[in-house]
Amino acid sequence: MDDLNALATLLTKPEPPTEAIIRSRGRLHDRMRGRVRRRIGWLMPTLALATAAAAVVAVLVTGGTTPDGIPVSGREVLLMAAASAERTPQGSGTYWHVIREYRDVDIPRTESWTTRDGGRWSKGEPDDPPGVIVPDPSPLRLKGAEVSIEDLERLPTEPAELTARIAGLQGRDGAMTASEQRGDPLFSLVALISELPTPSEVRSAAFRALAATPGVESTGAVEDGQGLRFPNPDGGPEIKLVVDPETARVTRTNYLYGDDGSVSWGLRSIGVTTGWTDQPPR
Repeated sequence: MDDLNALATLLTKPEPPTEAIIRSRGRLHDRMRGRVRRRIGWLMPTLALATAAAAVVAVLVTGGTTPDGIPVSGREVLLMAAASAERTPQGSGTYWHVIREYRDVDIPRTESWTTRDGGRWSKGEPDDPPGVIVPDPSPLRLKGAEVSIEDLERLPTEPAELTARIAGLQGRDGAMTASEQRGDPLFSLVALISELPTPSEVRSAAFRALAATPGVESTGAVEDGQGLRFPNPDGGPEIKLVVDPETARVTRTNYLYGDDGSVSWGLRSIGVTTGWTDQPPR
């Protein structure tokens, strides 16, 4: 837990130095994931969700307000992303490719490639030789528990069932924050929509569950999506995401819960690009 405590101390400082930020992005392989003890009910069936999403798509691309000038809420942005995820194929390929770009700080971008049978390679991680692709033994993780792509494909496609399944994952208490041990689902849901190779319908369920998060707010339209912020359930700086509601992808975040269970944090934002590809690691 020394790395977790150090990161928690870092986040209490208003402007930590770049050196501390670099240290904070080291892998936390047994990292925190939360147990969910409540189920999230839904008032909006799938058809109504798609109808509502169609109603807000126009205002999202014209600056984030309704025709009456009322800002689009964070909940509406997430429901739009949920509808897009449900109707957008995940894609196919040999490798799940993830790119992280640390903006406004002198940190090289990192990449990882993961195959369906668990093969994994990375480039740019703190211990990797510069510019060299190396085998990476890190498994995919959710809530501190090792998961396979097949495990992700078997996750429920309804929000309440999804959060209940996450609650049943056997992550170690020592690898979770206080909020996760209390049952807060936020970090696991963010991981499912960020870097993990989550199937389309499961991604939709995760977006819908996040739409029910108390305190979620929209910060308006930006170049690569819609800004969102969530209260940090552990009391640290708020969690900021940029979501493209048309592609249902996270494009930027200040907290990044990696597919290997790592945690990265930046003063401004971390760019994220994910997708399946047949292009081998290079």
